[in-house]
Amino acid sequence: MSTPPIVKIVRRYQAAAEKVFDAWLDLGMLSRWMFGPDMRDEEIVRLTLDARPGGRFSFVVRRGDQEIDHVGQYLEIERPRRLKFTWGLAGMSVDESWVTIDIVADGGACELTLTHELDPAWSDYADRTKQGWTMMCGKLAEVLER
Repeated sequence: MSTPPIVKIVRRYQAAAEKVFDAWLDLGMLSRWMFGPDMRDEEIVRLTLDARPGGRFSFVVRRGDQEIDHVGQYLEIERPRRLKFTWGLAGMSVDESWVTIDIVADGGACELTLTHELDPAWSDYADRTKQGWTMMCGKLAEVLER
């Protein structure tokens, strides 16, 4: 049995932990830093989420002539310090992976640690996954500063 690749990113934000946490569950905020033309050459088709443990999300974007549906299920929601969810692509449920967001408040700022445990079948995509999360977490900082 192979060891699952783990992607880890640590990022400090000059914003309250609650504000950073909420940015992961608010569709208006998500559309500004996780998806859309400001992030990639893509169009947001539909974003839906049910922010409760056991609730699911679906984030559909169009890249060229392809629609990509990022799907998952919320496993833990402990505002403002921990969010854990599965992450995968619709139609490929065997490839689901797990993302954990840990946020530690530090005065009016906070530190976020993102840990993404990939399915071993996606080992070749670990570097690309890290680049994607790093870009999105950087964009989140920009959005929070506006």
